[in-house]
Amino acid sequence: MPAEFNAPTQKWLTVVGIGEDGVAGLGDEAKRAISAAAHVFGGKRHLALAAELVRGAARPWPTPFDSEMREVVALRGENVCVLASGDPFLHGVGVTLARVVPPAEMRVLPVPSAFSLAASRLGWALQDVETVSLHGHAIDLIRPLLQPAARIIALTSDGEAPASIARLVVDSGFGASCLTVLEALGGASERLRTATAESFDLENINPLNVLALELESSPQARVLPLVSGLADDLFEHDGQITKREIRAVTLSTLAPRRGELLWDIGAGSGSISIEWMLCHHSLRAIAIEHNADRAERIARNANACGVPGLTVVSGAAPDALAGLPTPDVIFVGGGGSETGVFDAAIAALRPGGRLVANAVTLEMEALLLARHAALGGEMLRLQVSRAASVGSMTGWRPAMPVTQWSWAKP
Repeated sequence: MPAEFNAPTQKWLTVVGIGEDGVAGLGDEAKRAISAAAHVFGGKRHLALAAELVRGAARPWPTPFDSEMREVVALRGENVCVLASGDPFLHGVGVTLARVVPPAEMRVLPVPSAFSLAASRLGWALQDVETVSLHGHAIDLIRPLLQPAARIIALTSDGEAPASIARLVVDSGFGASCLTVLEALGGASERLRTATAESFDLENINPLNVLALELESSPQARVLPLVSGLADDLFEHDGQITKREIRAVTLSTLAPRRGELLWDIGAGSGSISIEWMLCHHSLRAIAIEHNADRAERIARNANACGVPGLTVVSGAAPDALAGLPTPDVIFVGGGGSETGVFDAAIAALRPGGRLVANAVTLEMEALLLARHAALGGEMLRLQVSRAASVGSMTGWRPAMPVTQWSWAKP
């Protein structure tokens, strides 16, 4: 942490959370902060809610929004106030401000978040509820949360989003689920309306809304298990896929840690990078695939599995690796036998980073054996057999064995 984040300093910036009840919901300290500020920043709606208190210059956010907060930072040392929705540090502008303004220079006065207000209206224990922000994000992010009997509270982008989410829920086999739209929470126009996903017909929904879901699954529901090793049929593929059992062991060897970036070289269906990202919301992945059809398929699989943030690079390694962000972990599942791939991957990997490679061909296995002899690491042979019919009886039918090399860069 930079030294200035800990140094004693003037608190020149006050971040005030404001709800739909406007000034009536603010405490005395928040009211004084707004009135005393020489500059008050916020969205047009926030500035309108607090208009009677604003004595200084009202500064609506620029379009497009400046994530560097240059106008705010330029006023360092003056009396500045920023208005935010509810709790500024829960999917709010406070997070953006904290990247450019040390916390020691800020005073933050939150009010209840939309999640808190929704839980209080429904009588739900917030600690037992899944929460997700779909505001400005793809609604596919909700897919991993679609679990039997789960409760979800989702921030939405606009009045059309609840119907879109309802359709997604129905398509996933959760049509009997109860959906409650909570509109303009805390304000004079607050309204709660409920419908099942399969009969969702609510209209004229306030753009400022939260959607609460009580999930009820059908036997055919598309549920993403909470452990690695998703069923192969959850992915669209042409046969180029790391099979379920091998994938589960491979994810264990890759050993994801919070915030890490994975390169998935020769990604095929994208199953490895998708399951990597499903392990934790902070994990990132880049899938590199030279076959254009497969690259498009990876993007579809990423959306269908609820990780639309997966980056897909259509191109052949090693050339396609140039200019990509430095990886913490690399998986080589295909194309590793091409000249220069391993050299480029090892050079790109950060010190202390991990590399895992799987081989099903003798040529690729020979490369892994050579790398193991030169660099060390661990070698593993994986073999899976499945019961299958042998005439009128049953026997074991072995799948192709997989050789796995794992190595950590010194």
